[in-house]
Amino acid sequence: MHPIDVRLNELGIVLPERSRPAGNYLPACRCDRLLFVSGQFPLENGRLKFAGQIGRDLTPEDGYAAARLACLNALAHVRHETDGWQQLDGIVRIDGHISSASEFHGQPKVLDGASDLLKAVLQDRAGHARTVFGHSVLPLNSSIELVVIACLRPTV
Repeated sequence: MHPIDVRLNELGIVLPERSRPAGNYLPACRCDRLLFVSGQFPLENGRLKFAGQIGRDLTPEDGYAAARLACLNALAHVRHETDGWQQLDGIVRIDGHISSASEFHGQPKVLDGASDLLKAVLQDRAGHARTVFGHSVLPLNSSIELVVIACLRPTV
């Protein structure tokens, strides 16, 4: 068993089934040593769990949980695309798109739900840059959409 799977087990985390695209695009795409995971929503069993705006329909704590769940969905794609983690060098960037009420300004703390999960699971492979955006609405009325970019190990 790969050490990342061991770590997931230690944390009591089961990755979800990989989500299907909501449109005409690939769920993940490779370019040289980079793996781009398309925007992931906080889906549980294929259904949106956190809908609406943070600060209006949902609390910041809900947003944190939504970011964590979207990140779990992204990790399911990373695991699949890296041959069970074998090709994963690390996560290099995440972009968090947060559906926010106009008076809500805590987007960075919401995105910590994803960053904290990556650190807990991937440990030394989790260091990443990130950008967070506040939006008035996101596709499917999702509270968050998370984009992940991973770096792959060099191939011989």
